[in-house]
Amino acid sequence: MSAFPSAPAATDLPATTADPAVFRRVLGHVPTSVCVVTAATPPGPVGVTVGSFTSVSLDPPLVVFYCGRDSASAAAIVGSGHFCVNVLTEDQQKVCAAFAGRTQDRFATGDWHLAAGVAPRLDGAAAWIECDVEDSFPAGDHLAVLGRVRRLAAADGHRRPLIFHRGQLVRLDRACGVHTPTRAFDWWDI
Repeated sequence: MSAFPSAPAATDLPATTADPAVFRRVLGHVPTSVCVVTAATPPGPVGVTVGSFTSVSLDPPLVVFYCGRDSASAAAIVGSGHFCVNVLTEDQQKVCAAFAGRTQDRFATGDWHLAAGVAPRLDGAAAWIECDVEDSFPAGDHLAVLGRVRRLAAADGHRRPLIFHRGQLVRLDRACGVHTPTRAFDWWDI
């Protein structure tokens, strides 16, 4: 017997018609990371800025990002079979903007490690995570891309991440960097 109650049938759920502007404003209160997801494709490297990236599983090591369903970059990334998530730092706002727009030569912004057959990695990123595409599926007006982590690393030192919050790119407040003992989060592993 499961410890969790079963979910109600879809027909039992109340229908909502949230105004998209209200939905965006309210969910904007949830801070998100800012990443550029890249891949190597036969015509050349591709990349796109995403604000919806998270870990999924430790065993196996899985992550997921979400991208606009009609994104040519997302389709190319899925088609390549691999990708690299570059977690941007607070001083990489220009990189964020270049990959969020329709700039022709996105890789002219930032210092990229470009090599044939390898997803581009950004110098100075807070972290990078190389993955094989495990699966992709529609998620509303987005495409979810699930990746199996193959290699990853974080920057040495105190590189702070770029964050998207309430419709703006923001920085962590250095005064908020108070250490919290991890035992307070023991429930997380249950």
